[in-house]
Amino acid sequence: MSTTTAPAPVAPIATRTRTQDPLRAKRRRKLAQWGFLAPAVVFMLLFFGYPLVRNVVMSFQDYSPSTFFTGKAPFNGFDNWKSVFQDDLFGKALLQTILFTIGSLIGQFCIGLALAVFFTKRFPLNGVLRSLILLPWLVPMVVSGIVWRRILDQDTGVLNSFLGIFGLGDTPWLTSTSMALVSVVLVNIWIGIPFNMVILYGGLQEVPKELYEAAALDGASAWRTFRSITLPLLKPVITVVLVLGFMSTVKILDLILALTDGGPADSTQTLGTLTYQKSFVSLDFGAGAVVGNILILISAVFAVFYLRANRNEGK
Repeated sequence: MSTTTAPAPVAPIATRTRTQDPLRAKRRRKLAQWGFLAPAVVFMLLFFGYPLVRNVVMSFQDYSPSTFFTGKAPFNGFDNWKSVFQDDLFGKALLQTILFTIGSLIGQFCIGLALAVFFTKRFPLNGVLRSLILLPWLVPMVVSGIVWRRILDQDTGVLNSFLGIFGLGDTPWLTSTSMALVSVVLVNIWIGIPFNMVILYGGLQEVPKELYEAAALDGASAWRTFRSITLPLLKPVITVVLVLGFMSTVKILDLILALTDGGPADSTQTLGTLTYQKSFVSLDFGAGAVVGNILILISAVFAVFYLRANRNEGK
């Protein structure tokens, strides 16, 4: 009588293999994701995280030239913060930073939007003119500042030579306490127009042409069409332009240094130039770190506003 041997139970093994494969694949995907993220995380920690933490720590230290070389800067609590807030120049620089930023943003945005709308029309040399308008954006800001300093010179500047034809050739653009900040704002507007125009022009290309055709059939005027169709659909792009423009304008240093060096009589001193003056002219590194931290905080607040605005638009 022959006996049969029952086959080994393989089903549980197969089942176990099938259940383990998805887990392994998931772990591999996680490792791959972190592998791609790791270089960016390391870069951010080294070049952004460490300087930020070091700047915050420095604002609570007595960091003078002697302690800078020895590397042993004692903590002095909030002394640096008190000295900055009690300095009359800080309040003046803060106010001028607000005026400089708001004036620059309004001018750049309004002219940039007008040019973006203008270039949506087809006409000869459209592309050539758009390319030429990009030149101020491509030139380094220090170079632009030096060129405009020569143009705005009261005695030998090209602008005053031209205005002299109309009897207005003696305007102290950069040497008057009442005109210097206005002049710096105008130069910064000239530099920032191309950025606003390019971004807003790209946003206008995404507006459906059918809406304009429907508005024309309904007899809507050009202003009514712009106010009811263009502006609402352009709102996400406008938010990006204004927030990014603010974050780049509020900390401008090189342009002001090239034009006026914060003068005359501190009439163009901003938080950006005040940080430079305290850190590298007065060699008060602790106070300079305080002003730098305030600038970082202001930029962070508007970065949060930008993210919240984008999230609300997504909803």
